[in-house]
Amino acid sequence: MTGALIILAVTVLTGLILYLTHRPDSASANEGDSPALSGSNDSDGEECCGLHAVCEKGLSPAEGPVYFDDEELDRFAGRQPDSYTESEVEEFREVLYTLLPSDIYPWGASLTRRDIALPSSLRDEWLMLVNG
Repeated sequence: MTGALIILAVTVLTGLILYLTHRPDSASANEGDSPALSGSNDSDGEECCGLHAVCEKGLSPAEGPVYFDDEELDRFAGRQPDSYTESEVEEFREVLYTLLPSDIYPWGASLTRRDIALPSSLRDEWLMLVNG
């Protein structure tokens, strides 16, 4: 029983630390020294909105897309994140969970470059895997 309490306490503490260090309103985000928050077209001084994988890591959209054996997803270009059927979401999920851990973030960035919106229901899973 005490082992379970220790695990629970460590989990809660880890979650709290992650929350406090990754908040968008933290001091490092306001200082503008975080490359993860600065967009690639920062000419007007605006920070990245955080909704697109390309600006989250400061990658240039001019770098062409990279394919991860997922060419079949190109048919979803221009679709809204909430417009996918459950079977279409499963197609995305199948690709996501067959990627190497080092390919998860680049895959999301590639989708953005290809104008393919990740389904809303899968975005949280993708972010969780990216943050690791």
